[in-house]
Amino acid sequence: MDSLTATFRNGQKPSFPAEAGTLEYAQSLDQQDKLGHLRKEFNIPTRTSLKKKALNGVSPGENDSEDEKSIYFVGNSLGAQPKAVRRALESQLETWASIGVNGHFSTLENSPLSSWQDLAESCARKSVDLVGAAVPEEIIYMNTLTANLHLMMASFYKPTAERHKVIIEWKPFPSDWYAIQSQIRHHNLSPSTSLIEIQPTPDLYLTTESILATITEHAPSTALVLLPGIQYYTGQLLDIKTITAHAHSLGIPCVGWDLAHAAGNVPLCLHDWNVDFAVWCTYKYINAGPGSTAGLFLHQKHHSRNLDRLEGWYGADKSVRFLMEKEFKPGKGASGWQLSNPSAIDLASVSAALGLFESVGERYMERLRGKAVVLTGYLECLLEGLIRGGVGRKGEEQAFRIITPGNPLERGTQLSLMLREGILEGVSKVLAEEGVVCDARKPDVIRVAPVPMYCRFEDVWKFVEIFKGALARA
Repeated sequence: MDSLTATFRNGQKPSFPAEAGTLEYAQSLDQQDKLGHLRKEFNIPTRTSLKKKALNGVSPGENDSEDEKSIYFVGNSLGAQPKAVRRALESQLETWASIGVNGHFSTLENSPLSSWQDLAESCARKSVDLVGAAVPEEIIYMNTLTANLHLMMASFYKPTAERHKVIIEWKPFPSDWYAIQSQIRHHNLSPSTSLIEIQPTPDLYLTTESILATITEHAPSTALVLLPGIQYYTGQLLDIKTITAHAHSLGIPCVGWDLAHAAGNVPLCLHDWNVDFAVWCTYKYINAGPGSTAGLFLHQKHHSRNLDRLEGWYGADKSVRFLMEKEFKPGKGASGWQLSNPSAIDLASVSAALGLFESVGERYMERLRGKAVVLTGYLECLLEGLIRGGVGRKGEEQAFRIITPGNPLERGTQLSLMLREGILEGVSKVLAEEGVVCDARKPDVIRVAPVPMYCRFEDVWKFVEIFKGALARA
């Protein structure tokens, strides 16, 4: 497997041998996987637990055989549960029960967590390498992604008669779409004139050239460029560095990024790329649990600026927070955008999940990315074999096509499969019956994400065999 990873690092696409379609080959890759031990740190739903209708005090755990575990390829929607999260939650509940309100300022011995008041900043320190910050003060964990997006737009989207447009892509996640439109309307403007959508090719591919051209065309009237690091529907990874630099070179005041599908998935260098702000959730590739507290990056260059902001108690510097004064003295960097007392329960989950990344060792995102490229490349290789073999073909129409870019530099872990019209429901039913967990985006797309922290090459092989049967049946 090292040779396949090295191929990617040399700028080439991993190439698999003729025997790649065998179970034995998949198992041989798992035997070579230096990150395979991380799988044991997760509770992966089993085929039995997926059918559970009532709580019974039993969760998937150490005694589950690999054959009983599901093929959990939905980390792009909700990551699997780290065992460390359960331990952190139990620690937090014991702290609360034992010392009550004093948990805001005190940490019990043997606790893996800091005091509640310091927990958000503790998570920020753990995330410097995750997102490529220069200092922890560029990061804060608070609220949810859309709330943080609203806060950033309140500070950075300052439309004028000359500059009022927001440039987005053709199919943003609906929550982003709603937030951006509402911000435009809040300034008594119309999305019909102030919202610019970058259109893809007929294959749903956003070329960097078309993105840059759209930015160039509208630069004089643009107040904000707001794009996804990875497009949620197709799985395409955008060139954050190039796009950000281009927009800034044309005088656009702010370039922001939604990294919901990028954080914890691909290496990021937000400070060096001069990104103004970025927001991300923590329940996908970061594995902190459903609805867990979101992250925010604010470039250091803005920390000394007197930016407008929506203010709240926890945004006040800790030195004055409990003086209860009327004058607002913001905390350092991104922490000055906090509003309310954050949930210590949610932050416990985030802290534990981030700790798993740190456990990988130095340059952990590079190491995880190395495995991910090979894992997703192997999935692509086997799927292309189905296409060449005409599996599920109807006349001249193939059963599916891959709409995620083939270049590993232009994608993360996810591959999106566009099925032939009318077969999504049937295929999804078979996958579920066979213990495969992935998600569907109607009318015709299945998104498949073998996450390197807890997915195996054998899982990929089994998925493709099951998918092959599902196509034949559908």
